[in-house]
Amino acid sequence: MRSLRDGRRHSRPVHRTRGGRAGQAQHHGATRGMAVDLGSSGTRAWVSGYGLVAGSAWDDAAGRPVRRGRIVDAESCGRLLGHLADRVLGEDRHGSVIVLSHPVLAGPEHRDLAHELLAALGPSGAVVLSSARAAAAYAGPRDGGPLLVVDMGAELTEVTLLVDGAVADARQAETGLSDLEPEALPAELARTVLDMITSMWRQDEHGAVRGALRKGPVLTGGGALHPGVPDRLALCLGTPVRPADDPSTAVVRGAGLILDSVLRRAGAGAVAVRPGRLR
Repeated sequence: MRSLRDGRRHSRPVHRTRGGRAGQAQHHGATRGMAVDLGSSGTRAWVSGYGLVAGSAWDDAAGRPVRRGRIVDAESCGRLLGHLADRVLGEDRHGSVIVLSHPVLAGPEHRDLAHELLAALGPSGAVVLSSARAAAAYAGPRDGGPLLVVDMGAELTEVTLLVDGAVADARQAETGLSDLEPEALPAELARTVLDMITSMWRQDEHGAVRGALRKGPVLTGGGALHPGVPDRLALCLGTPVRPADDPSTAVVRGAGLILDSVLRRAGAGAVAVRPGRLR
């Protein structure tokens, strides 16, 4: 059995993609919205003008609708999103925008399903984007350039290289905090992250990983709160690391900032919004 360290059994292949933008849409004047993070351990919601309004853990007894960051029970997720939308936006969703984050390597089927679930809610606009871009919006530096985002969640560990806000490279290990024994967690988690960054480094042709390491990786997810993990990562990488403020909610807070930006531009008439992809 391969260990976490070799990075082959538990890590998914390299993923490269270009960043996108919300397309030109037909509806102007969106004024309200909701950002949602459907995580492996639970869900969080952010409402424009109010902030973090909902956070709940999945009930294991009833079966979790999200596993390893993927939606495995679309019906349950649809009911949950509908309940949140009713509570936050009301029955009339005209003029509203909903933002939903997904793991960087979730795949097209997951993203398409997320779009379908949002479209069923009837908002005027919808945005589906990667959790790394959302986290960077909240916790990343504002100077542009390369950035490493390390997201250590309950069932997934992801390392994403962003260059000028676009996903340039990503690695994912389908293991997380819930898979590791507490006494071994700091060492195993640091080793997993180190292996993924090393793999990126070897395939980096333009020095972006080196530049991102000079800045220091941004740490998000519950692993960033675990005693010893940030210090061990800094020691293994030989560079300071930067845990996000309240790292377990960094993704939904960043999605909320993106939501606010979309609403401001739509309200000003500069950019209209429609259901579309923003990865």
